[in-house]
Amino acid sequence: MSTAEEEFSLLRAEILACTHCDLSRTRNSAVPGEGPLDAEVLFVGEAPGHHEDVSGRPFVGASGRFLEELLASISLRRDQVFITSRVKCRPPGNRDPAPGELAACAPYLERQLGLLDPLVIVTLGRFAMALWFPGQAIMRIHGQPRRDGNRFIFPMIHPAAALHRREHEAVIREDMLKIPALLDAARRERIPPSPPVASGEPTPEMGDDSQQLSLF
Repeated sequence: MSTAEEEFSLLRAEILACTHCDLSRTRNSAVPGEGPLDAEVLFVGEAPGHHEDVSGRPFVGASGRFLEELLASISLRRDQVFITSRVKCRPPGNRDPAPGELAACAPYLERQLGLLDPLVIVTLGRFAMALWFPGQAIMRIHGQPRRDGNRFIFPMIHPAAALHRREHEAVIREDMLKIPALLDAARRERIPPSPPVASGEPTPEMGDDSQQLSLF
């Protein structure tokens, strides 16, 4: 087991045993998240629901099936991305997470980000979005990426919203189709620059990667 795998295993154990807020008294199981440590895309939801609380896995049930359908639309599988949430335990009755609950879980997500170092972070819903877009409204900024160092943050409407309001489904599907272009742009930015051409040597012809990318 690599050092990163060991650290992630320890982090997972901490989350499962966490008692830092009152949600530990009402949960069936904490939901640390799942996916490969080399995932290029990280999906961050809001908090586990009933099915997640029972199974200990993120995005299962109807919203999970819709997310897997969305991933398939951009030629990705669930086991190729990492999926987690801002709050790791289910708030009773699926209510909104309280400020103290958000604060208690914040270090866990921060450590996950440090270990994963994804190219694209996709926020699902307004509470996940608020970490990178404070004070913004999800219906105004969804589908509009923001650069964060050498990665992109991409806010989306939560998939569960489409289960309650069918008019959101087309919007969510359209936004999902933008992720491949973000991935391509982030990959190019993380490729080490080519060594300088020695004086007198012919300069290689510039290809498409040298052009400024127009994402959307």
